[in-house]
Amino acid sequence: MPARDPSFAIPGRPERTYPRSGGVEYEGETVFVLTPEADRSDGDLEALVTDVIDADTYRSGDFMELPMPLYLVRDEATADVFRVTVRNRAVQLHVLPETDSEGLSRFYDRICRESDCEWSVACRTDFG
Repeated sequence: MPARDPSFAIPGRPERTYPRSGGVEYEGETVFVLTPEADRSDGDLEALVTDVIDADTYRSGDFMELPMPLYLVRDEATADVFRVTVRNRAVQLHVLPETDSEGLSRFYDRICRESDCEWSVACRTDFG
């Protein structure tokens, strides 16, 4: 269980735009960065994230060919949707326009339960 109960209050939400050229883009960003206090490689963290996502609470997809996994995750219990990446020895939870704090908090709780170390949580925003 987590030793701390971090806040997943969302200070700002990105705005979804649809360019005429097609696709979807987001203006602004809020990311919660979960860093293990024990030294873990990106590969170890990717395996941990996969184990958590494979739990029956989530639907997910890694649908883009990028140099790192990028999961679009939906928590079936809360209906929260957010993106999950692993980068620089940390798990990143990317807030989408409709993401609520409860889904992020539940994901953090599961990461803590499935791992053998404490975690720190930082929130990073960029709204240019």
